[in-house]
Amino acid sequence: MVETASERPDQTVGNCPVILCIGGFGDNASMFEGLADTHIAENYRLLPFNLPGFGAPPLSGRTTLSALAQFVADRANECEAEIILAHSVASIIASLAAGKPGCSLTTILSLEGNITADDAYFSGTAADYDDPASFRRAFLDRLDEMSTTAPIIHRYRQAVSEANPVALWQLGADARRFSAKYEPGMVLQNAAKVIYLYNPENCPKTTLEWLSENPMDRVVLENATHWASVDQPELLADKILLALSFTEKRSLNARR
Repeated sequence: MVETASERPDQTVGNCPVILCIGGFGDNASMFEGLADTHIAENYRLLPFNLPGFGAPPLSGRTTLSALAQFVADRANECEAEIILAHSVASIIASLAAGKPGCSLTTILSLEGNITADDAYFSGTAADYDDPASFRRAFLDRLDEMSTTAPIIHRYRQAVSEANPVALWQLGADARRFSAKYEPGMVLQNAAKVIYLYNPENCPKTTLEWLSENPMDRVVLENATHWASVDQPELLADKILLALSFTEKRSLNARR
């Protein structure tokens, strides 16, 4: 786990608002390490943490979106965190966590989070396989091929290779089921205050259409890959700070 604020002697950690950070499908907390050296770590206590099966010991039962959401909600309450930065499919997990009774989360920073079923272009493929081993093997082969033209995939491929195979397969299949039954964007929109951070070039057409038709605060990350916290942490940090400042001003104006 990376806790950036506690590494900075000029800060009073207890006075800094907490931002929990959770990685997307197959990923872990390492994807947020670059944020530790950006301006956001001067104003917020960043708490990236590993989800069960993805850097942390797997759950005793099935790895589902709902089960991981309860884990996140419990962690949020322990830290009294109101803000969470969630990548990709973890955006669904964050939205379900925020909806748990008594959960402290009020704001979701959705980093190219799942909006439509087409966003499950990695996770959803798990449902096409009958067992964890065959899915893991096929997924890693796919990432190997992608990495030949997209070097950033190398780090992600390493994270996936370290994930628990059963958790990876179960979570992916559940993401497919969830996206077929619900509209992830609506679940996210109804869960909390949401700021959607994205590069339109990385998003499916259906997701861009949904965003154009539904009110949701959004921030464009120019030229970023799907892993903006890895390849452009300074840009991401600056955009988050700007977005949060607008959100805070809006809340203050609403109370007047």
